[in-house]
Amino acid sequence: MSKKEKRLKYAGKGGPKRAKLAKLSGGEGLWLFGVHAVNAALRNPERTCRRLVATEDRVKELDPALLARVKKVETSDRQGIDALLPPGTVHQGLALAVNPLPDRSFDDLKRSAFIKDRAVLVMLDQVTDRQNVGAVLRSAAAFAALGVIMQDRFAPPESGALAKAASGGLESVPLARVVNLSKALEELKAEGFVAIGLEATAETPLPELAPLPKKVVLVLGSEGEGMRQKQRETCSQLARLPMVTEGPVDSLNVSNAAAIALYEAGRS
Repeated sequence: MSKKEKRLKYAGKGGPKRAKLAKLSGGEGLWLFGVHAVNAALRNPERTCRRLVATEDRVKELDPALLARVKKVETSDRQGIDALLPPGTVHQGLALAVNPLPDRSFDDLKRSAFIKDRAVLVMLDQVTDRQNVGAVLRSAAAFAALGVIMQDRFAPPESGALAKAASGGLESVPLARVVNLSKALEELKAEGFVAIGLEATAETPLPELAPLPKKVVLVLGSEGEGMRQKQRETCSQLARLPMVTEGPVDSLNVSNAAAIALYEAGRS
């Protein structure tokens, strides 16, 4: 029996009657949960994985090579995992205690873009909801965007809920926080990017800009206020997503809008 197998056997010993699982202390990082978020974190070499708590069935589904990255593995029933996480958390039988990811700098994104022939970035202006930010990261990963840029004072902190909404995207798409979005836009334009602001009232439908430039940053504002004036003025072009019919719905959730814009950028 390997050391890993012994550790798993010991961790699962005693079934539902074993001692109560200890919660994380303040310095132990944060919990990620859910199948996609946990698997993506285990596969990310930049992620320090401290402790995995999972049902026995879920542990059996995980690659032993990935389990070897975790400092401590414990098995529990779902109620035990429930007790570690905020009420109502949908964890799917998996919870992983991790360190926050290293900061992804805006300069790093620019350097990555410089060596690429094509690059798509997403900039979010005053989008604070972690579910929306997570969903944008998921779409960014699906359509191979280079990164997401947010203003530091509006960006939600890294959390399990954000990671679950991102469905693995948090581990693969850099999320860079900057102080000044309009300054960041100016720097990107100086590097050859075209900044396209998405706005419901813009005259030009986004598909009419096709083919989009090889290097583009898509700028989206909050659902309530949209882009702020400074960002709007700094964009190279404003565009809207055409709605098929007129009706009671005249706008889209920001994460849905980002997904459509990323698809359009990807097919250009």
